[in-house]
Amino acid sequence: MNGNQWRIGDVKITRLIEIEMAGGLGRIIPDAKRERLLGIPWLRPHFIDEVGRMIASIHMFVIETPDRRVIVDTCVGNDKPREAPAWNLMQTKFMDDFAAAGFRTDAIDNVLCTHLHIDHVGWNTMLRDGQWVPTFPNARYLYGKTEFEHWRAAESTPDGGRENLQVMADSVLPVWEAGLVDLVATDHRICPEVRLISTPGHTPGHVSVMIESQGASAFITGDFLHHPCQFAHPQWCSNFDHHREQAVATRIDMFGKLADGPTLVLGPHFATPTAGHLKRDGEAWRFEV
Repeated sequence: MNGNQWRIGDVKITRLIEIEMAGGLGRIIPDAKRERLLGIPWLRPHFIDEVGRMIASIHMFVIETPDRRVIVDTCVGNDKPREAPAWNLMQTKFMDDFAAAGFRTDAIDNVLCTHLHIDHVGWNTMLRDGQWVPTFPNARYLYGKTEFEHWRAAESTPDGGRENLQVMADSVLPVWEAGLVDLVATDHRICPEVRLISTPGHTPGHVSVMIESQGASAFITGDFLHHPCQFAHPQWCSNFDHHREQAVATRIDMFGKLADGPTLVLGPHFATPTAGHLKRDGEAWRFEV
């Protein structure tokens, strides 16, 4: 397999990169100061640069099981009006890369969003003749019921947030209105090899994804952590963690379950090489790639 593909028993996982960059995460994880990051030697060279800037990625995972293709998270997307200048009205060749990897938009069975934030739902839809239409017309889109209801309720509150409302309007609700959404529980099993695990805190209904086949396993974290530095410091929260105490508790719980085991860990924002194994490191953890 190449550097962006992994084999888990009978399952293949492919990573498709939309954006990879150094810098930018400092405002998201404010405790992760450069001098602190430089003090975590295993972060170099993959996850911080020589001056301590965090390296991060936004990417999609495509899971191919013996009988279905499942997308996990759909990045930022093109043509979307966004308050963040770097993401506003993006024009990338992401869907060309998707096709070049051998995938067809009409041959996806499920699209799973680990949560409904801006950088995980963007390619749910695409702009066609001035309308937002589902990018994957034959897929069942899986939204967590708790997650969807939280953001749907936020639409009617004064603090719902202009950008959150825009994300719902152009990337979440058009698929709902097209009748392609299944609202699922946080422990939903998609197929024999792929199931969800509840990992709340970053958002109320946040889920992660466990892949198991032929005695091998992989775990897609979602955003209950954004960067491998949080393995060393699980108390470092994202500014976007909905419930900080719960987010910390989820990280500590999941790190304890994954550490020193055979499960391959993949993060939606982990820079290349993206996948590795979690190891205990004193009272914290480290990521080995």
